[in-house]
Amino acid sequence: METTAVSDLGRLVADRYLLVERVGSGGMGTVWRAEDKLLGRHVAVKKLRIPPHLHDDEVHTLHERTRREARSAARITHPNVIVVHDVVDDEGLPCIVMEYIPSLTLSDVLERRGALPADEAARIGRAVAAALHAAHDVGVLHRDVKPANVLLGDDGRIVLTDFGIAIESGTSSLTKSGELIGSIRYLAPERLRSAEPGPASDLWALGATLYRAVEGRHPFHRATPIEIAYAIAAEPHEPLRSAGNLTAVIEGLLVKEPEQRMDVLAVERLLGDVTGTRTAPVDTLARSDRAGDAEPPGRAGRKGSGNRRRTAVWTVSAVALAACVAGGSLWWLKGGADGPSTDAPRTAASTLSPSASPALPPLPAGYHLEKADSRFSVPVRDGWTSKTLAGGEVAYLDPSGLVGLRINVVRFAGTDPLQHWRQTEEAQTRRDNPGYERVRMVPTTFRGRPAGYWEFTFNGRARKYRAAEVSFADADGTQYVIYLSAPDAQWQQYRQVFDTAANGVHLSNNNA
Repeated sequence: METTAVSDLGRLVADRYLLVERVGSGGMGTVWRAEDKLLGRHVAVKKLRIPPHLHDDEVHTLHERTRREARSAARITHPNVIVVHDVVDDEGLPCIVMEYIPSLTLSDVLERRGALPADEAARIGRAVAAALHAAHDVGVLHRDVKPANVLLGDDGRIVLTDFGIAIESGTSSLTKSGELIGSIRYLAPERLRSAEPGPASDLWALGATLYRAVEGRHPFHRATPIEIAYAIAAEPHEPLRSAGNLTAVIEGLLVKEPEQRMDVLAVERLLGDVTGTRTAPVDTLARSDRAGDAEPPGRAGRKGSGNRRRTAVWTVSAVALAACVAGGSLWWLKGGADGPSTDAPRTAASTLSPSASPALPPLPAGYHLEKADSRFSVPVRDGWTSKTLAGGEVAYLDPSGLVGLRINVVRFAGTDPLQHWRQTEEAQTRRDNPGYERVRMVPTTFRGRPAGYWEFTFNGRARKYRAAEVSFADADGTQYVIYLSAPDAQWQQYRQVFDTAANGVHLSNNNA
């Protein structure tokens, strides 16, 4: 099989993806770094591996698992989950085309460095927990969480990958009776008892992964797989020695009975406390296209709905860049060498008390509430300056001038936040933003109402940028939009500003 993999070097898959470098391999296939000849970008291509002497039904199962891996990952919209671009056919075998992330796996790092400090493990664990939360929210179980499936990106991004044996609610498991799928060291006790896996099973695997990260060994290290399985099912794990303030989380995850195991919300909360990055979960960002379309309906663009008068307001152009919400990516490309417009910012808007919406979580330290209009307020970082753009949109800039949060309210724009994105906005944004590339554009919900989420990258004058936008409508058709753009290299640093703003939206006198 090694010879076959090497011989693929330089091949063109699906007349588009040039295989440049083999970057990994596993039980189901080989992963290549490839050049997308159409879009001029690097991607990861996972080629299915067919072991010799398989029966036809077993080959069919491998094909279906590959397609299911792509479908499962594509349902999840979250920065800590790998982005799937396409599934293509290569010599009769399905190949998954994914985003390419220069990285090492957590397994690689542990092999090279040994055990990690507790705070570093906590940061990794929080990202994986957030990925699992997003997956479970759309009915996807990963079933193979382990260090080898956690990517530690060179830019600091942490990504859960390899949904090859994931299962979606309402689908068959593609396993035979009594067959165990997954890595034995990370299998939950209930799976060894032939019980149906659930979200708690993935969380057990996260606990075993964190144990391995801080202790440098597996929690149930034994000489043979049978002994490992028995220990997982019936014996206590080796005592923690180096977990520090991760002890409570790991102990809570390695509880034998799934109904007594710590749930994902508690895990995220405790790990957030450990890392000092605790925020409320954002239900807007963890949803995917429930309709299951190959490409989710649009959510790109800006505040457009079907309203024709409003379409003119949101037209993206180089001339009226400040007025375009969808072209938010544009508004600082036109000012300065690589920054926003140089118009003098005005004094920050009046601050509201967070007690205005007592049901919401308290504001994180370092944030205050800004009022965009009489009914709409969002948390903004202290020290960011505000300015009002054409059309009434409010922008808040960080001290560097390279990062901006924008909020806007459009009256009677329609109840479908995606309509305008689907029809016009992405095409205009692609036209007017050099290097525009969609990351994801998906329907979602915000506090029970339809909403849209759009994330994309584009080229500034001196650096690459990434932008994210969430848009939702009130019952009367008023549309609310939150948008953040930041240098792509610093995206993980500033993403929390966007999440905090979306989590902390205060709406008054409406039905949203």
